[in-house]
Amino acid sequence: MIERTQAMRALEGKRIPYEVLTYPDDMRDAVEIALLLGVSPDEVFKTLVVLPPESGKKPLLVMIPACTQLDLKKLAEAVGTKKLKMATHKEAEQLTGLQVGGISAVALLGKPFTAYMDGSATGLTHVFISAGKRGIQLKISVGDLVKLTNARIAAVTSGL
Repeated sequence: MIERTQAMRALEGKRIPYEVLTYPDDMRDAVEIALLLGVSPDEVFKTLVVLPPESGKKPLLVMIPACTQLDLKKLAEAVGTKKLKMATHKEAEQLTGLQVGGISAVALLGKPFTAYMDGSATGLTHVFISAGKRGIQLKISVGDLVKLTNARIAAVTSGL
């Protein structure tokens, strides 16, 4: 039996339906995880932590498809700032309290983050996101995810 994560409890608390999919927790490459789960890498969204240049501003949680890369210039334009930087693995883990590979915007509701989701998600009915723990993905509707996380939609990626 799978231990319920904070993300699962948050979804259940809002009565949002989801499906649980598991994979070996030592896997970290989102494209490989998608292939193992038998789903399109376009549907598996990884969550990245991005830092604003000004102290005192909220860090960003940016959800993008596994098969793309974050374009920091596009994101900075969407945020309305000149420059952003990726958090290091150590910074991401310290800020979120979650392990890299298990960072989830749903597990961090109510925390001081601003969520963004790549615009490619609007063409999908559902996505797979981390459950807040390595080895567990959640299938959730795009509409529910955007509403729950209050994510701003923006074109922030480039292909690999």
